[in-house]
Amino acid sequence: MASAVELSAMRHAITLSALGLGTTSPNPPVGCVILEQHGAVVGAGFHRRKGESHAEAHALNAAGGAARGGTAVVTLEPCNHVGVTPACRQELINAGVSRVVIAVMDPTSRGEGGASMLAAAGVEVEIDVLRDEALTVLEPWLTATQRRRPYLTWAFAAESGHRTAAEKRLLRVLRATADLVIADNTLQEGIPGGHADAYFALPGAAEIGGNLSQWQSAAYEVGVRSMLVVGHEQAAALRPHLHAVDEIVIAVPRTDPLRALDVVHPDLMPVGFRLVEVAADAESMTLRLRRLGV
Repeated sequence: MASAVELSAMRHAITLSALGLGTTSPNPPVGCVILEQHGAVVGAGFHRRKGESHAEAHALNAAGGAARGGTAVVTLEPCNHVGVTPACRQELINAGVSRVVIAVMDPTSRGEGGASMLAAAGVEVEIDVLRDEALTVLEPWLTATQRRRPYLTWAFAAESGHRTAAEKRLLRVLRATADLVIADNTLQEGIPGGHADAYFALPGAAEIGGNLSQWQSAAYEVGVRSMLVVGHEQAAALRPHLHAVDEIVIAVPRTDPLRALDVVHPDLMPVGFRLVEVAADAESMTLRLRRLGV
């Protein structure tokens, strides 16, 4: 069972992993913390973008020789294949760590899997440690990988009178966690220049009407794993295809709290979604719905 020190380190790793949101695709956002033999943190890192060192490599480089006999705490199962970078499970073995604590197993792992190879090399492995907490960062990537289409978030303002300002605010707050953004009929990277050009491209057009599934498949093929669509005007394109929408974020004006009651309507709170968050600031309330099963 993971110790209190390891649980704290995992939460540290999860926080670090979020720094890769919006830039790692098509790779997952991963964080890693290295503990020396007595439990002190000696290294930490996260994966920034494909083609660059993985989280484990950054953390091991920071730890140096102090990693020997220690514990690697990582949010996703260390990779088991040599691609653009070396296999992370081999780097952990070479560094001499004695234990690896993993939050989420990797469904794309090659061969027997990194965890199995670590165990075969005599490294103690524990899995599913704070898995649900790690999924707050990894879930969009996992969902996209399993469904072969980007995780789609649709954000809009419910009240026409404050729609322009509210949707600009939603765009500003949400865009950094998405690979691409569609807003005002334009297509942009969530973080401009954030991805590695060799492994990521924007799909051709911002028009998602018609065959949304085909558009998403094309976006997935060029490296997109998460997308944000902003604007109430996208309702005509998205409401007939809510099966392809994973999250809905709705801004409601705070000036009239009773207005919130109007939002609880089948068109805005559709069947198949659950309310997972309600937040408020000085100007509005924000409701976040997530598809059941995601």
